[in-house]
Amino acid sequence: MLRKAMIQDIKSIHKLLNKYSETGELLARPLSVLYDHTRDFWVFEEKKEIIGCCALQFCWEGLAEIRSLAVLKEHTKKGIGTLLVDRIIQEATVFEVPKLFTLTYRPSFFQRFDFNIIDRSELPIKIWADCIMCVKFPDCDEIAMVKNLTVNT
Repeated sequence: MLRKAMIQDIKSIHKLLNKYSETGELLARPLSVLYDHTRDFWVFEEKKEIIGCCALQFCWEGLAEIRSLAVLKEHTKKGIGTLLVDRIIQEATVFEVPKLFTLTYRPSFFQRFDFNIIDRSELPIKIWADCIMCVKFPDCDEIAMVKNLTVNT
């Protein structure tokens, strides 16, 4: 079941994200930061277990990020990641965000949603605040991608 995250989900989200941060695929996020951003998250729950999550974070006027997309390895290739990203795109559209970006190691996944690879320098400096905490800073090897959304104005 796909639903908005609740406070009681944060420890499970933290555990899921840590599995991917241990392999260098995601940036680790402290529990306190996750609690601060509870409303950003959607989760996929099955049998009362959080098996997937994804967040929409607003960065600036007209720009938001898809971040913290993770699905338990044993549940990948079942369309859960697709459901999560579709929901984030829908939510961004509701908020009339004209541009959505992501930093990823899996560009082919996001290309299915019409994201295009861009040079990271095209993104505003403000979005790099989290990068200082990254073990790969300043040698980021993630791929920046952007999607322009149709906004009803």
